[in-house]
Amino acid sequence: MLILKSFILGFSVSAPVGPIGLLCIQRVLSQGATAGFLTGLGAATANIIYASIAAFGFTVVSAFMLEQQVYLKIIGMVFLVYLGMKTYRKKPPQESSSIKGENPFQMFASTLLLMITNPVTILNFAAMFAGLGFSEESSSLRMAVTLILGVFMGAVTWWLVLSIGVNLFKKNITPHLPLVNKAAGILIILLAFLSLA
Repeated sequence: MLILKSFILGFSVSAPVGPIGLLCIQRVLSQGATAGFLTGLGAATANIIYASIAAFGFTVVSAFMLEQQVYLKIIGMVFLVYLGMKTYRKKPPQESSSIKGENPFQMFASTLLLMITNPVTILNFAAMFAGLGFSEESSSLRMAVTLILGVFMGAVTWWLVLSIGVNLFKKNITPHLPLVNKAAGILIILLAFLSLA
């Protein structure tokens, strides 16, 4: 039962479409479902790192990251603005298989970096885990691993569903890709400033 609850938690935490969701959609449209999934996988990996810190109580790490959160948020905002501008200026590739200078590792790493610059996620996971009845003092190692695994599987499932779903409607949207790129770029930049505020 705990694995199902944590799976739903991981799925629902990933589902709201923010900057990473927009980036995932844009990459699916311009480079295919694999590019979108790798984008989401970077976000899911950051979530599992923060979920692990929350579950295992790495107090030194979490305290340091929370102390540095203003600087980390500024780094994240600058990186988001850069990605937004890059997305806005991106020209649709002539072939859907064209990666246009972005390799799979870069797609994964860019979202991992973006997500890791938001250490408040540790507190969010700690609160959500407490809501599921988990506490660092009274819960077992097995329970912590089950929670983390469930969150990761839920997040990965969401990114898979989003990538495949957008890819199904790709033919209808691709003719409008220049407009999609511009809209996604502007929204990513706006969300960057909103996240800092």
